[in-house]
Amino acid sequence: MQRILVVEDDLDIQELLENFLQEVGYEIILADDGIEALSTFAASRFDLVLLDVMLPKIDGFAVCELIRKQSQVPIIMLTALSGEEEQIRGLDLQVDDYITKPFSMPILIRKIAAVLRRSGKTQNDVHQTITYQNLILDCDNYTATVDGNTHELTQREFEVLKELLTNQGRILTRQNLLDKLWRYDFYGDERVVDTHIKNLRKKLGIGFIQTIRGVGYRIDKEH
Repeated sequence: MQRILVVEDDLDIQELLENFLQEVGYEIILADDGIEALSTFAASRFDLVLLDVMLPKIDGFAVCELIRKQSQVPIIMLTALSGEEEQIRGLDLQVDDYITKPFSMPILIRKIAAVLRRSGKTQNDVHQTITYQNLILDCDNYTATVDGNTHELTQREFEVLKELLTNQGRILTRQNLLDKLWRYDFYGDERVVDTHIKNLRKKLGIGFIQTIRGVGYRIDKEH
């Protein structure tokens, strides 16, 4: 399993990153500030560093510069600083990618996988599939194959279907799904979940997503 050092002082974003990256097969080690990041990096081996810029004690640019003096480990900067000057500074420090907040988690996961591929640090379990009855969900390419026919899904459709499949046998309320998948960027009605379920059923022609009236949705465990 590949190890990623996540350096982020915002605990909500830190938790978001940890949960999603662990879900796709990475081992995550966390650091809250620049000093902790450097000591943690020195004490262990990492395959990639996901690095915020605006950090307590030592900022991300300084952390990157010090790491680069001893290692060519892949570094992705993840920051609210979107200006051209900051991006150029990061690239001059030889970061492998520079991603600005707010960001899309599925796109970030793809960028991490791409950086690791370029660095030659591939892992067998980066590419994951989930199989259920006549459905194969490709977690790397964000597609669903039903009876041999492959369908492109939107980001949200994919996330909703994956969440139901990874929680087989459990009823997921609309609020469960909103809290897990929409997080910071949702300000509307929870019926948006119903719309995505309807679209999945129509697009894929699947009937195993059960509506639990007045509560939410469930997919039974496959025996």
